[in-house]
Amino acid sequence: MGRTDRLKAMLIMLAVLLGGSFYASAQETIISGKVTDAGSGDPIPFANIVFKGTTIGTTTDFDGNFLIKTANPTDTLLASYIGYKVRGKFVRKGVKQVINFQLVEEVTNLQEVIVKAGENPAFEILRKVVRNKNNNDKRKLTAYEYDTYTKIEIDVDNISDKFRERKMVKRITQVLDSVERIAGEDGKPILPLFITESVSKVYYRDNPSLKKEHILKTKISGVGVEDGSTVTQMVGSSFQEYNFYQNWLNILSKEFVSPIADGWRIYYDYDLTDSLYVGEDYCYRLDFFPRSPQDLAFTGTMWITKKDYALKQMDASMGKQANLNFIEKIRIQQELTKTDLGAWVPIKNRVLIDVGQLGKNNAGMLAKFYTSNKNIITNNPRPPVFYERAIEMAEEARLKQDDAAWDSLRHEPLSETERNVYRMIDTLRNIPIVKTYTDIFKVLIGGYYSIGKVEVGPYLNFVTWNNIEGWRIQSGLKTTYQFSKKWVLQGQLGYGFKDERIKYLASAQYILSRQRWTTLSFRARSDLGRLGVDDENLADNPIFLAATRWGFFRRGFYTDEYRAAFQRELFKGYSQRVSFRHWTFDPTFDFGYFKPPGGTGDPILSRFQTSEVSIESRYARDEVFLQDDNDRISLGTNQWPVLTVKYTHGFSGVFGSDFDYDKLRANLTKRIKTGPFGVAYVTVTGEYVFNPIPYPLLSLHLGNQSPIYSSFTYNLMNFGEFVSDRYVSVQYRQYLEGFLLNRIPLLNKLKWRLLATSNVVVGGMRQSNRNLIAATTPEGQPTLQAGYFRNSKPYVELGYGVENIFKIFRIDFVHRISYLDNPDARKFGILFSAWLQL
Repeated sequence: MGRTDRLKAMLIMLAVLLGGSFYASAQETIISGKVTDAGSGDPIPFANIVFKGTTIGTTTDFDGNFLIKTANPTDTLLASYIGYKVRGKFVRKGVKQVINFQLVEEVTNLQEVIVKAGENPAFEILRKVVRNKNNNDKRKLTAYEYDTYTKIEIDVDNISDKFRERKMVKRITQVLDSVERIAGEDGKPILPLFITESVSKVYYRDNPSLKKEHILKTKISGVGVEDGSTVTQMVGSSFQEYNFYQNWLNILSKEFVSPIADGWRIYYDYDLTDSLYVGEDYCYRLDFFPRSPQDLAFTGTMWITKKDYALKQMDASMGKQANLNFIEKIRIQQELTKTDLGAWVPIKNRVLIDVGQLGKNNAGMLAKFYTSNKNIITNNPRPPVFYERAIEMAEEARLKQDDAAWDSLRHEPLSETERNVYRMIDTLRNIPIVKTYTDIFKVLIGGYYSIGKVEVGPYLNFVTWNNIEGWRIQSGLKTTYQFSKKWVLQGQLGYGFKDERIKYLASAQYILSRQRWTTLSFRARSDLGRLGVDDENLADNPIFLAATRWGFFRRGFYTDEYRAAFQRELFKGYSQRVSFRHWTFDPTFDFGYFKPPGGTGDPILSRFQTSEVSIESRYARDEVFLQDDNDRISLGTNQWPVLTVKYTHGFSGVFGSDFDYDKLRANLTKRIKTGPFGVAYVTVTGEYVFNPIPYPLLSLHLGNQSPIYSSFTYNLMNFGEFVSDRYVSVQYRQYLEGFLLNRIPLLNKLKWRLLATSNVVVGGMRQSNRNLIAATTPEGQPTLQAGYFRNSKPYVELGYGVENIFKIFRIDFVHRISYLDNPDARKFGILFSAWLQL
């Protein structure tokens, strides 16, 4: 063959090859797309994508995206995932195309578990997961830190036609009509209320266990929500972190059992459904289901690595069958990566909380949280002092950034839907009726109505009634953060129509330091008090404190009080407070006393005044605070108790004070996780008064003669029944959640919850203090006597009850065990209470 012929042959072969290549390329079908939840719009990770009738398929990534290529497609592409209806869509063969799926939840009962001969193959995998927990749990690291991006969105969903007909909703109909376009192709309409983004640096160290989040930048847009410091601190990643290696996960103040808890077999059933590569790790796919649908446990899927038996991915949901109020669904999705030291750290988290409709004509609510972590550094612990502020906000965190700056800060770009959410919220919050309802909501939550630099309130005390004052009206003003970042000024004025007396309060607080919270405060007050009710100790319980202004005051008194206090946080968890207080006592009941040491020949008195200095130390090792403008909000402790010790010395002769005395008081409170038995709260208190003084200055144990149960009182003790100069008390509350009742047929449908309570106090009153109690008033009237403990015999009341009746009501059955022979002693009581709870 000549050169020309060989060249022709080569050209023909090249043409054939190229033609075949072009033909093959033309025949290859390439499909990309995204799978999302039709109700929430959230992506569905790990969903199965397969051509109908074939084994050609793939799975979606954590963000719900997929890409599939084949030269042998069928005409239908299927998307499926556990708990959702299978969805199919038409495929155009031989072309590149985009196909998105929105899957609708399938309402089904939990699948029946069939027990076959031999052991479930999933069990051996679970045993190895538990055995390797200490190697894979991030808590094994001495320290870690990473950059985190957090995104939160809150929407109104389940918008019914009747809800649209409401007067307020009609005024925003135009906005609502555009919501359906935001919701997507066949998703349910939603109304966005709030969206925020933040960029932070998270630090953790072990021994001691300390954590810190430094919030660098935030962007907040919401109806009725301002870009304030409190919201800024709450949108960080610290409130969206869940570790499934822990046996119990605290979600919405409820304890959920992890599907890889040490006692996994007690709570869950499992299916080993597949094994496949997830990224570079070969994994087992395990589906899990709670043994009891009412338990606080999850349904879902997890991927366990074959090499390390580590959790690679988790998709866990809790549905409406669980014993949880108002929550239709909780879903947690998580993806983890292995660090250079072997522990696995979450790199992506997505949490969805679907709040159900409170009524048929109301709407529901969706809360969606997303975090992304990167630049992980391990075993580089900082000094303990570095972690003193668990949540710290950079000074420039709230400075506005343009869109270009935020595009560079985000770990991934916003979707077009999320950009539309920002635009819609800007439209909504400028509608006048929305502004009005927003202001009303703020008053209900905060207790004050803001008018710029001052707030009016608190509304709980606007109108009250009791037997001494009759009807009482009161109002007040308090300055805001806009008035001053250092000074907080407050004033209140009240008037009783029966006693025709004016009451007032004036206070000033100066914030010396926010880094180590330090304040100097002054207060002057003239008011009606109730013996045994300390308004300062009850300041964190405004509803209960407001309730004490109502009803029959058996031991009331008028007082003029002047107080000064200095408080400083010396180091993380430990604060010191020094205060001076001068106050007068003018009883409204029949009262008389002898001046110490007391004697029958001494004159009988009824009024006194005293001056005292108190030194109080408080230690709460892992307590977390948020700075709410000029105030601090405690989020409580996680593992450690709160210990408070207070010493008080009274000075005679200072500003006319009548007595010298010393008191020492200690208090310990602790929240205890009790596994399947729910959660317990225990409070231990003790006090000792060293000197003889009139009994209003001793410890008056607060009784309860109403049919309403109170956790602060002794519920079958009469008012003033016991007074002591030394005592120790233990108050214990056990909330059993769905334990027992979840396992009783028919009853489990009611979602009732059992509880148990115990109140024990033992004390005494020395003879020297009894000698000061006069039998008559200075005018000769018989006095209202105070009771005391006899022979160190404790007062005991034990109770049990049922809560969550119709999601609101609670009934307590309380038995009084001791002092049954006291006058008017109640041996048994049925008490009621009501509050909204999850």
